[in-house]
Formats: sequence, C-alpha cells, structure tokens
Amino acid sequence: MKRVYRSDRVGKIKDFIIESHRLSPFAFYCEMVETVLLLTASAVLTFTVLDPATEIFIPLYLAGSILGVISTVIRKAFFAIILCAWFVMMNSLALIQLFVL
Repeated sequence: MKRVYRSDRVGKIKDFIIESHRLSPFAFYCEMVETVLLLTASAVLTFTVLDPATEIFIPLYLAGSILGVISTVIRKAFFAIILCAWFVMMNSLALIQLFVL
C-alpha cells in the first residue's frame, strides 16, 4: 500500500513539472537557472560566512533575482514579483557598493 502511495506522489510531482514546462517553457527555464544560481549563492554564503565571499554571491543573487522577476511576470504571480523586484533592487545596491563605491 505504501509503495503505491509513494509512486503516486512521484507521479504527481512529475506531472506538476511537465505542466509547468507546458504552460511556459521560457519561464520554466528561467526558473531552473534561477534556482541553480540562488542555491549556489546560498551555498557560497553559508560556507564563507566568517569571511563572506561577497564578490561571488552578490552577483549570483542578482542574476537569480532578475530571472525570478522575469519568470514571475510571465506566470503573473504578483506578490512573488514584488519579492523578486525587491531582491533585484537590494542586490543592485550591494553590487554598486561592492564594485563602484
């Protein structure tokens, strides 16, 4: 009984991923790259927390956030757009402070 339930969950996850791609392939790939960038940035920050590698993780966070804005606009997810746009603004300011000022 449990095995059937587990495979049903995996099937639902697979169907969700396929449907997400079907609805907007461009948004799907933006989200995929965004996820890789943000996970990488988070890992860099985690492993360098005592001496943060800002020159690595801030550009990664910025690029991921920009892709987040693009994908959330395509998906018409209003509050996620606000959140991602806020991250773009904050990471842009951080990037300017890091490399320009």
